[in-house]
Amino acid sequence: MTLGALPSYDETAVDTVGEHAIVIGGSMAGLLAGRVLADGYERVTVLDRDPLPDESIARRGVPQAVHAHVMLEPARSMLATLFPGYLDELTDAGGVTIDTARELSYHHDGGFVADGLASVPMYCASRPLFEQLTRSRAAATENVTLRAETYVTGLASDATGERVTGVNYRENGSETTLSADLVVDARGRTSPVPSWLERHGYEEPATDTVSVDVGYATTRIERPPEETTTMLVATAPPVTQGGAVIPIENDEWMITLSGIHGDHPPTDAEGFIECAEALPVPHVAELLTAHERVAEIRPYRFPSSTRRRYEQLDAFPDGLLVTGDALASFNPVYGQGMSVSALDALQLHAALAEGTDGLQTRFFDQAAEMIDPVWQLTVGSDFAHDATTGPKPPGTDIFNRYMDRLIPTAHDNDYVAEELKRVIRLQQDPTKLLAPGVLARVLAPAWLTS
Repeated sequence: MTLGALPSYDETAVDTVGEHAIVIGGSMAGLLAGRVLADGYERVTVLDRDPLPDESIARRGVPQAVHAHVMLEPARSMLATLFPGYLDELTDAGGVTIDTARELSYHHDGGFVADGLASVPMYCASRPLFEQLTRSRAAATENVTLRAETYVTGLASDATGERVTGVNYRENGSETTLSADLVVDARGRTSPVPSWLERHGYEEPATDTVSVDVGYATTRIERPPEETTTMLVATAPPVTQGGAVIPIENDEWMITLSGIHGDHPPTDAEGFIECAEALPVPHVAELLTAHERVAEIRPYRFPSSTRRRYEQLDAFPDGLLVTGDALASFNPVYGQGMSVSALDALQLHAALAEGTDGLQTRFFDQAAEMIDPVWQLTVGSDFAHDATTGPKPPGTDIFNRYMDRLIPTAHDNDYVAEELKRVIRLQQDPTKLLAPGVLARVLAPAWLTS
């Protein structure tokens, strides 16, 4: 299975397979999973330990919420499909739509990538707005209930431990059990499922950990309503710092500076601007100095990308699944989190369409095949920096040497730029960059491609 050959979403393809499903965690991964489960279960309950406000405010359980996010193609497609009218609601709420071919400036390895050939819209907003609209639409689904401030203390199981039967939770000072046919854990990279498995006689999943020590600093500045400048500045050795300028609601730009392997941006105003001035392009610093800052500068640390290999386990309890960052948590510099959660939901739907027998094995296998190319792309890019440590995907070094030639070619060649942008938008696998049409342009003498 590849990113370009994913199953389509058809809500009629799933029959009713159970009475009640529970999702633990009300972030994007949990909300999307909850909506998909609503096609196959009579009732779906999404539990979250935090308040779930009607407003678009950053929640305590989403520490990266105040930093830049992008909606890549899988998230755009799934949100539009699961919640018809979602994209219109986003723009009505102040979200900004840009053309990624003409209005997104992408600086990588010494130059800006060319426009490309296709006009593809990208919807820009803050993470709290994305999440608030998704939460509202999920809650409006007839058989989905969101329960806030409900702290799950553990998983309930039968006497043998071979089937999860619900969750134990604490609410208003008391503990009780909520039963379910299926529990989906969407509690992120700190999910306690591995330790629960170990306590109940199962093996914990093997975990790939790739250390990147990324640090963020983010603020917001005023944006003239007609201005939609959008810019991504990638880190490419020897450059270890990058940045993003994203137009969001309330006539603001969100500006995030990032640094890898400990080269983190400062959070004081003077140091923040100096860090922006040190980027390989002047545009970010120019915006910061020309427009008033309307938010404090907030930091965020991300130590490592992690991937739990549930698909490799020989035994796993019935009635339990894991999704989102609890499966794979990627370096957030690449902006893939919401889209991978959307792809997880798509695979969950496809697995449910075949019934509940063998559901865990089917879902984890299909999710792993979908995660493989995204992991290869993200982790492979991080291994371009010598300080990156951890299990390196096979072929990474050779592919990175090839990318050292492809990126400069994409600065001037619309065809190569288009194929690169389709990979970055998660519309196709990185292997498409080795297709004959791209390969010929990358390896041809410069005078043939000019």
